[in-house]
Amino acid sequence: MLKTTIIGASGYTGAELALMVFKHPHLSLSGLYVSENSLDKGKAISELHGSLKGIVDDALQPLVSVNQVAKESDIVLLATAHEVSHDLASTFLENGCVVFDLSGAFRVQKEGFYSEFYGFEHKYEGWLDKAVYGLAEWNEEAIAKAQLIAVPGCYPTASQLALKPLVESNLLDKNQWPVINATSGVTGAGRKASLTSSFCEVSLQPYGVFNHRHQPEIAAHLGCDVIFTPHLGNFKRGILATITTKLEKGVTEELIKKAFDDAYTHTPVVRLLGNEIPKLQSVEKTPFCDIGWKVQGEHLIVVSAIDNLLKGASSQAMQCINIRFRFPMLTSLI
Repeated sequence: MLKTTIIGASGYTGAELALMVFKHPHLSLSGLYVSENSLDKGKAISELHGSLKGIVDDALQPLVSVNQVAKESDIVLLATAHEVSHDLASTFLENGCVVFDLSGAFRVQKEGFYSEFYGFEHKYEGWLDKAVYGLAEWNEEAIAKAQLIAVPGCYPTASQLALKPLVESNLLDKNQWPVINATSGVTGAGRKASLTSSFCEVSLQPYGVFNHRHQPEIAAHLGCDVIFTPHLGNFKRGILATITTKLEKGVTEELIKKAFDDAYTHTPVVRLLGNEIPKLQSVEKTPFCDIGWKVQGEHLIVVSAIDNLLKGASSQAMQCINIRFRFPMLTSLI
């Protein structure tokens, strides 16, 4: 059994991870940690997330000695803020742990990226260079060998899974950038209380227009510039991305279908719907990404749907664990 530790376990993603680790036949939950000043320290995780009662009742412990926790762990899941993951990851890695970071701290290897989009200077260029991007369906070979896996978040996952087969098959006219309009439920803002994400205050609206940090991440890993506009929706969980693209001349519906089939026929978590348009209720509380599309003339609209807390975070991390340690892909997910 691989001893698995979750840092930042009090949040929505941490709770999902705790349940998955508990269900996994080859993992043991070795510790649930929060920051030393967290108001949740000492509480059972099931006090905060009632669905875990009688399943995972472990207490949330304050993270006092990172070195000591590292010595007691084989796998570390960082469900922490970007700056926190940046500061903690190296200690776990130097102690031989395999680290799965669900923040953005190691996702993009581009000079000046972190100072511009995250507001801090990256101090661990060596680990950043070694980090593997954990888009499970596309980086399986590299994930299987990595010690540090940077798990993509919800918007980049929904966007890239929909676009990558088209980009890789050279089906898009890149002179007209794909336009991604994606809407997330309020759990994407985390569990911390905020007036902005208070359910009674939420009204469907875009944010981060032209300056959201996920735009350069998506573009960097796609190898294609995009326009990305996220929206906050008045529902709990899920992401729906509607993406408008222009096709290269001569591209047919058959070529589009072939690109998606070639990419995903043997990947059990991506479900291709063809001309059926995905909807959130079909993916809520599942690890799946549903993708559908429609063609009219030289334009293609692709729609993808995921659960932001699962395929957009925790279940993608578990997919990466399964790949890294050669477990069946759907272990603990279905």
